[in-house]
Amino acid sequence: MNTYQSALNLIGRLLIITLFLPAGLGKIAAFEGTLGYFASLGIPAPVFALVVTIVIEVLGSLALLVGFQTRAVALIMAVFTLVAAVTGHAFWAAPADAVFIAQLLFFKNVAVMGGLLILASAGAGSFSMDSRKAAK
Repeated sequence: MNTYQSALNLIGRLLIITLFLPAGLGKIAAFEGTLGYFASLGIPAPVFALVVTIVIEVLGSLALLVGFQTRAVALIMAVFTLVAAVTGHAFWAAPADAVFIAQLLFFKNVAVMGGLLILASAGAGSFSMDSRKAAK
Protein backbone atom coordinates (compact mmCIF):
# COMPACT_ATOMS: atom_id res chain seq x y z
CA MET A 1 0.00 0.00 0.00
CA ASN A 2 1.52 3.36 -0.98
CA THR A 3 1.60 6.47 1.22
CA TYR A 4 -1.51 7.97 -0.42
CA GLN A 5 -3.52 4.78 0.18
CA SER A 6 -2.20 4.45 3.72
CA ALA A 7 -3.12 8.05 4.52
CA LEU A 8 -6.66 7.55 3.17
CA ASN A 9 -6.87 4.29 5.11
CA LEU A 10 -5.90 6.10 8.34
CA ILE A 11 -8.45 8.86 7.68
CA GLY A 12 -11.08 6.21 6.96
CA ARG A 13 -10.28 4.42 10.22
CA LEU A 14 -10.58 7.71 12.11
CA LEU A 15 -13.93 8.44 10.50
CA ILE A 16 -15.27 4.97 11.28
CA ILE A 17 -14.40 5.28 14.95
CA THR A 18 -16.30 8.56 15.20
CA LEU A 19 -19.41 6.39 15.14
CA PHE A 20 -18.32 3.73 17.62
CA LEU A 21 -16.12 5.40 20.25
CA PRO A 22 -18.58 8.12 21.36
CA ALA A 23 -21.38 5.53 21.37
CA GLY A 24 -19.39 3.19 23.60
CA LEU A 25 -18.33 5.97 25.96
CA GLY A 26 -21.93 7.21 26.08
CA LYS A 27 -23.10 3.75 27.07
CA ILE A 28 -20.59 3.73 29.93
CA ALA A 29 -21.78 7.16 31.09
CA ALA A 30 -25.45 6.15 30.89
CA PHE A 31 -25.09 2.49 31.75
CA GLU A 32 -28.41 2.09 33.60
CA GLY A 33 -30.42 3.95 30.97
CA THR A 34 -28.82 1.97 28.16
CA LEU A 35 -29.45 -1.24 30.06
CA GLY A 36 -33.13 -0.33 30.26
CA TYR A 37 -33.17 0.36 26.51
CA PHE A 38 -31.50 -3.00 25.76
CA ALA A 39 -34.06 -4.75 27.97
CA SER A 40 -36.93 -2.94 26.20
CA LEU A 41 -35.64 -4.33 22.88
CA GLY A 42 -35.98 -7.84 24.29
CA ILE A 43 -32.25 -8.51 24.09
CA PRO A 44 -31.47 -11.63 26.12
CA ALA A 45 -28.99 -11.19 28.98
CA PRO A 46 -29.02 -7.40 28.57
CA VAL A 47 -26.21 -6.75 31.09
CA PHE A 48 -23.90 -9.16 29.25
CA ALA A 49 -24.98 -7.75 25.87
CA LEU A 50 -24.32 -4.20 27.05
CA VAL A 51 -20.86 -5.03 28.38
CA VAL A 52 -19.97 -6.84 25.14
CA THR A 53 -21.28 -3.85 23.18
CA ILE A 54 -19.14 -1.43 25.18
CA VAL A 55 -16.06 -3.60 24.79
CA ILE A 56 -16.53 -3.87 21.04
CA GLU A 57 -17.28 -0.18 20.56
CA VAL A 58 -14.52 1.19 22.80
CA LEU A 59 -11.72 -1.35 22.45
CA GLY A 60 -12.54 -1.95 18.79
CA SER A 61 -12.33 1.79 18.15
CA LEU A 62 -8.99 2.05 19.92
CA ALA A 63 -7.65 -0.94 17.97
CA LEU A 64 -8.75 0.64 14.67
CA LEU A 65 -7.27 3.97 15.75
CA VAL A 66 -3.78 2.51 16.13
CA GLY A 67 -4.21 -0.16 13.48
CA PHE A 68 -3.90 -3.17 15.79
CA GLN A 69 -5.24 -6.50 14.48
CA THR A 70 -7.19 -4.37 12.02
CA ARG A 71 -8.51 -7.12 9.76
CA ALA A 72 -9.92 -9.18 12.64
CA VAL A 73 -11.24 -6.17 14.56
CA ALA A 74 -12.96 -4.75 11.45
CA LEU A 75 -14.59 -8.11 10.78
CA ILE A 76 -15.81 -8.39 14.39
CA MET A 77 -17.16 -4.84 14.25
CA ALA A 78 -18.92 -5.55 10.93
CA VAL A 79 -20.72 -8.55 12.45
CA PHE A 80 -21.53 -6.49 15.56
CA THR A 81 -22.93 -3.71 13.33
CA LEU A 82 -25.16 -6.23 11.55
CA VAL A 83 -26.53 -7.44 14.88
CA ALA A 84 -27.05 -3.84 16.02
CA ALA A 85 -28.89 -3.01 12.78
CA VAL A 86 -31.26 -5.96 13.10
CA THR A 87 -31.93 -5.58 16.83
CA GLY A 88 -31.85 -1.81 17.19
CA HIS A 89 -33.16 -0.53 13.87
CA ALA A 90 -35.77 -3.09 12.79
CA PHE A 91 -37.67 -0.73 10.51
CA TRP A 92 -39.91 -3.56 9.30
CA ALA A 93 -41.34 -3.83 12.83
CA ALA A 94 -41.37 -0.12 13.68
CA PRO A 95 -44.55 1.90 14.13
CA ALA A 96 -45.52 3.82 10.98
CA ASP A 97 -44.31 7.15 12.36
CA ALA A 98 -40.86 5.67 13.17
CA VAL A 99 -40.21 3.66 9.98
CA PHE A 100 -38.29 6.38 8.14
CA ILE A 101 -35.75 7.01 10.91
CA ALA A 102 -35.35 3.30 11.72
CA GLN A 103 -34.81 2.53 8.03
CA LEU A 104 -32.30 5.35 7.69
CA LEU A 105 -30.35 4.09 10.72
CA PHE A 106 -30.54 0.49 9.49
CA PHE A 107 -29.04 1.37 6.11
CA LYS A 108 -26.45 3.63 7.76
CA ASN A 109 -25.33 0.51 9.60
CA VAL A 110 -25.26 -1.43 6.32
CA ALA A 111 -23.01 1.24 4.79
CA VAL A 112 -20.71 1.20 7.83
CA MET A 113 -20.51 -2.57 7.50
CA GLY A 114 -19.35 -2.05 3.93
CA GLY A 115 -16.53 0.20 5.08
CA LEU A 116 -15.54 -2.25 7.81
CA LEU A 117 -15.48 -5.15 5.35
CA ILE A 118 -13.27 -3.16 2.98
CA LEU A 119 -10.99 -2.41 5.93
CA ALA A 120 -10.96 -6.12 6.86
CA SER A 121 -9.94 -6.88 3.29
CA ALA A 122 -7.34 -4.13 2.83
CA GLY A 123 -5.79 -4.07 6.31
CA ALA A 124 -4.63 -0.95 8.10
CA GLY A 125 -1.94 0.29 5.72
CA SER A 126 1.47 1.66 6.60
CA PHE A 127 0.35 3.97 9.39
CA SER A 128 -0.48 1.22 11.87
CA MET A 129 0.80 -1.15 14.49
CA ASP A 130 0.02 -3.99 12.07
CA SER A 131 2.45 -2.55 9.56
CA ARG A 132 5.18 -2.08 12.17
CA LYS A 133 4.73 -5.68 13.33
CA ALA A 134 4.88 -7.00 9.75
CA ALA A 135 8.07 -5.02 9.08
CA LYS A 136 9.89 -6.80 11.93
